[in-house]
Amino acid sequence: MIRSMWSAASGMQAQSMNIDVIANNLANVTTTGFKRSRAEFQDLLYETMRPPGASSSEDTQVPTGIQIGHGTRPVAVSKNFAGGEMQMTKNELDLAIEGDGFFQITQPNGETAYSRAGAFKLDKEGRVVNPDGFLLEPAITIPTDAISVSVGMDGTVGVLQAGDAAPREVGTIQLARFVNPAGLQSIGKNLYLPTDASGEAIAGTAGTANFGTISQGFLEMSNVSVVDEMVNMITAQRAYETNSKVVQTSDDMLQLANNLKR
Repeated sequence: MIRSMWSAASGMQAQSMNIDVIANNLANVTTTGFKRSRAEFQDLLYETMRPPGASSSEDTQVPTGIQIGHGTRPVAVSKNFAGGEMQMTKNELDLAIEGDGFFQITQPNGETAYSRAGAFKLDKEGRVVNPDGFLLEPAITIPTDAISVSVGMDGTVGVLQAGDAAPREVGTIQLARFVNPAGLQSIGKNLYLPTDASGEAIAGTAGTANFGTISQGFLEMSNVSVVDEMVNMITAQRAYETNSKVVQTSDDMLQLANNLKR
């Protein structure tokens, strides 16, 4: 009975973390470029009271044995990098990646971070930056007299200036991809950092070598499904409730055993 209480308690802790993950997904249902997370669990060590295949007589053996589990534990919270829906904005600096790839963002400390959020702006010097003012890498500067900005599917950036008959190229947006994007470290602000698990960033041109293409005037929305998350939340809630019932039942059984009289 004591074992069952600890096993059920581990289940309650696991479902509490599961709810935390689901809550974060739902909180970011409208966050540009957000990728939903999923909590993953595994069972704990087993107490083997009789191993499978143990001899039951000189010529026979038990087919299954007796193993008692000790509950569960969270083993991973993984990101799902499936594409989100594309929302048309008609903003010249709103960019979305259709397929594999990340925008490269230079942080204030000089370190490169990676993002799927393409809601870019211009700073006072005409440089393309993200909403926090971090520079897009490689740096692209839009002239102050530009009438319009065009971004090709391959990331080529052109500007039409007063008096010009055709756009002039001012730079190219390069993308980066990873062998294992699920291994990236989330640091908030729609940014990710590479780790040993993700591998080093592989930079390239949009539309080539397994890189996605860039769509101007669109934003990639969160890939969170509210319906799926609500179902997951109900399942986690019921699992938590069931484990709490196990703790209560184990306590009642322990109380009965303590109150036995000879």
